[in-house]
Amino acid sequence: MTSIGARVLRKDDRRLLTGRGRYVDDLRVEGLLHAAIVRSPHAHARIRAIDARAALRLPGVVAVLSARDLPACAAGVPALVPSATMRAYHHQALADTVARHVGEAVAVVVADDAYHATDGAEAVRVTWEPLAAAASIDAARSPAAPRVFDDWPDNIAGVAKSGVGDVARGLAEADVVVEAVLDFPRVAGVPIEPRGVVAHPSTSDGLFTVWSSTQVPYAVRGAVARALGLAESRVRVLAPDVGGGFGIKGHAYAEEVIIAAVARRLGRPVKWIETRREHFLTAAPDRDQRHHARLGVGRDGTLTAIETRFTRDHGAYPTLGDVIGLNTINHLAGPYRVPHFAGECVNVVTHKTFMGAYRGAGRPEAAFVLDRLLDRAARRLGMDPAELRRHNLIRKEMMPYKPGHAYRDGVAITYDPADYVAAFDRALVLLDYERWCAERDRRRGTTRPVGVGLSAYLEGTGIGPFEGADVRVDPDGSVVVAVGVSSQGQAHETTLAQICASELGVALERILVVGGDTALIPFGHGTIASRVAANAGPAVARSAREVARRARVVAGELLECAPADVVLAEGRAHVAGSPDRGVALGTLAGRAPRSRALAAEGAPGLHACLFFHPETVTWAFGAHACAVEIDTETGAVQLRRYAAVHDCGRPINPTVVEGQLHGGIAQGLGTALREEMVHDASGQLLTGTLMDYGLPLAGDVPSLTVEALDHPSMINELGVKGVGESGIISPSAAVANAVEDALAERGVEITRVPLLPGRVWEALRAATR
Repeated sequence: MTSIGARVLRKDDRRLLTGRGRYVDDLRVEGLLHAAIVRSPHAHARIRAIDARAALRLPGVVAVLSARDLPACAAGVPALVPSATMRAYHHQALADTVARHVGEAVAVVVADDAYHATDGAEAVRVTWEPLAAAASIDAARSPAAPRVFDDWPDNIAGVAKSGVGDVARGLAEADVVVEAVLDFPRVAGVPIEPRGVVAHPSTSDGLFTVWSSTQVPYAVRGAVARALGLAESRVRVLAPDVGGGFGIKGHAYAEEVIIAAVARRLGRPVKWIETRREHFLTAAPDRDQRHHARLGVGRDGTLTAIETRFTRDHGAYPTLGDVIGLNTINHLAGPYRVPHFAGECVNVVTHKTFMGAYRGAGRPEAAFVLDRLLDRAARRLGMDPAELRRHNLIRKEMMPYKPGHAYRDGVAITYDPADYVAAFDRALVLLDYERWCAERDRRRGTTRPVGVGLSAYLEGTGIGPFEGADVRVDPDGSVVVAVGVSSQGQAHETTLAQICASELGVALERILVVGGDTALIPFGHGTIASRVAANAGPAVARSAREVARRARVVAGELLECAPADVVLAEGRAHVAGSPDRGVALGTLAGRAPRSRALAAEGAPGLHACLFFHPETVTWAFGAHACAVEIDTETGAVQLRRYAAVHDCGRPINPTVVEGQLHGGIAQGLGTALREEMVHDASGQLLTGTLMDYGLPLAGDVPSLTVEALDHPSMINELGVKGVGESGIISPSAAVANAVEDALAERGVEITRVPLLPGRVWEALRAATR
């Protein structure tokens, strides 16, 4: 038996590493057609005519369909999180009169193979009337800005705000006030596997079936059912192996509706696979915030207030409503005692690809703002940045701590008990903070200065509304755990099996975890927002616990003892104190349907399906520390050391936790050093290939020192907190702090990432003018 907390190798790795994974593009269905999508080359244009004649003459082309041919596409793509504070909008799956961003779908070509479909798409002739585009926040907010939606008076989708206390008073009471205008760039998800969809109008089970590389099968089911006018019970959505998601696959897309509509129109299964170019043009990016922020502090280092007013560029459609802005505001004060703080996010639409949620979803931006201001305040006060943070961290004896405002779920925020000071100090030890500070001082004035950067954060994890698990023991002794969440590499097959094994006393290899299929369990929410361990985990535990209880009832009947005297271990049930007097769990499963004792409870079998509804999020803490070296002659930034701690609550599998931290940090370093989506003034994407968009390289990532801390959650009985997004929160803040620390004596100020060599070199040059 493998229990919670054991370092078990991931069960799915052998299958994936030996090429036995099955992704959307691996699906082969009889009669399959292939689709390619005709997309707008303009950021803003009227569609005057679509001429498909040349495309239809090409070999293999079966159909060319536009919005008028596919009325189901008029139903549009639903917002993932509707908000009462945001303006209503409609996102048609296929644009019929106006295209609002480069890459928006206007027609679909269907052919006998993907190559003929692509040839057909290139042959479609669209008559465009280009219109003026608002491709930046400044352009969108100008008085004469072209409107993204004609029925809106301007391009403001809505304003999100929250706060505690009186910021004006807090700033007035401060001895030092630091201000900054800070930019966090738009970045892409770039999973190894791009998006893909296969839709079949009638599989052998009689259902309309969709396979999608998605994190949210139930949201896709809802979007497809709504568009096609079907009951959700008649639509089945499956997420097979998914080669990465990182949030950008965390909502329904136009292509899922389009391909479903095409399949129904033609009466044949249809496949569409996103190209890498399409990914950059159409898969939802994230971040893109500009902050005007202030922080007040007393002479002794006590924080008095923090405030930020910022914008978020949503692109053409505010798919996630005000969620990301609220995430940033709710995480703004971090793990510190701040009596007065406030945030206001102006959500703006522009003629760019619509935004979604990328790993971290508003939290890296909050950390960047907070930590940039903290470092500058420490410099003004002549304090060590670590000491300023330690002085203001929420103390262990103050837990559970209530900062005074509500989370975006409407529940008052309460931080789970933990020791932030000890955790922060542990991160400093892992970095060898004092040694690197000494090295920084020794290198001052050289062409290779060194800087040290710190960042500490809080993360609200495990948001509801629920997740469920269906646990069933078969007569052969194997256990099937069906969950409503799908996996994109998070090791659900291992960690959820460990939870089940702990409750049932069954060997890990006898447990099969399956998910990503709306036919397995009636309801699910999705693998997003660091929520699976904290939501599906307790659901698995509850269902497995109920199955264990039922097994004891049947065993008591067979072994002629009280159910309370039955012990489950090693795949068997035996009488306490008499391990030889027992029966195999599989035997119990075979006998359970005929058990008189279970019949009295109204349901046969060793089976249970239960759900977990968290009251609110559970709060995790982390701290990152790094040392960088700058080449002042080229502006190149080299990470010399990186250390991090994260409080994940009770770790189900420490190795998996460390792997999640490693992956998140690597992606965060990409944002800190290389990644940025750049558009020109007309809305054309300038960084639309892997030659232009700078993903992190192996040489950018030093050996990472990470450590998981265990302060149990008070929200769920397992004591677990989320970890999936945590690693990405602090790298941009820590690296920016380290670079400014290295170059501050030369007058350099860091106000944005990524810290490309040319950008650092220009900052050095500007400071010496």
